[in-house]
Amino acid sequence: MATADKTKAEQTLSVESRLKSLYELQTILSQIDRIKTVRGELPLEVRDLEDQIEGLNTRIANFRQEIEELRKKTVAEKEKINESQSKIDTYKVQIDNVRNNREFDLLTKEIEFQTLEIELCEKHINEYARVIDAKTNEIAATEETLSDQQHILAEKKAELEEIVSETKQDEERLREQAKELEPKVDARTLAAFKRIRKNARNGLGIVYIQRNACGGCFNRIPPQKQMEIKMHKKIIVCEYCGRIMIDPELAGVETPEA
Repeated sequence: MATADKTKAEQTLSVESRLKSLYELQTILSQIDRIKTVRGELPLEVRDLEDQIEGLNTRIANFRQEIEELRKKTVAEKEKINESQSKIDTYKVQIDNVRNNREFDLLTKEIEFQTLEIELCEKHINEYARVIDAKTNEIAATEETLSDQQHILAEKKAELEEIVSETKQDEERLREQAKELEPKVDARTLAAFKRIRKNARNGLGIVYIQRNACGGCFNRIPPQKQMEIKMHKKIIVCEYCGRIMIDPELAGVETPEA
């Protein structure tokens, strides 16, 4: 029942009144667009900075995890050194009590082997230490970058909040006005207007004739079509850009003669 009443109400709206309301709606939406332009790229910049900061925190966390793993490996290598040293001490005691050359050679080779094991472990420990130092320096550099980015983010957020607070009331007021105008345009025309606006680079879904040309793409309009537009008998769109067109008088705009 409500849908039927709405359709009936839309049918009682003249093309002229719909076009006039639609142009008023465009004017209001253009003001909202200008408010968004004032904010500029700030929302995107804030989002990008937040992503960068998240990435830097992840990088630092990964570095710290890698350092922790290297420290565990260092401890394991030191334990191996202690085991090898303990074996060497045992073999040295045993070598004093050998009964033949074969036992002496075996113990000597074991001592040499364990000595090489110690040297290898010490090499690993030194490598781990160098990597830990390098990653510690990377953490310091990344933390410095993180601090700078956090400082910039704080400034950008404060700037954005200031602009939003200054324009919030105006934007809300304009959105309410736009909402009140929408019922004055039939659903089909309104949907087409919104679709055109979404695809238009400058956000204009309806334009008035300027110097015998479309006010959106500035292609020349034939005199016959201009006459049809001035009659307000039907919705007419530009054959080049697809924007809805109205005459300047209906739009309430004074234009110089061609």
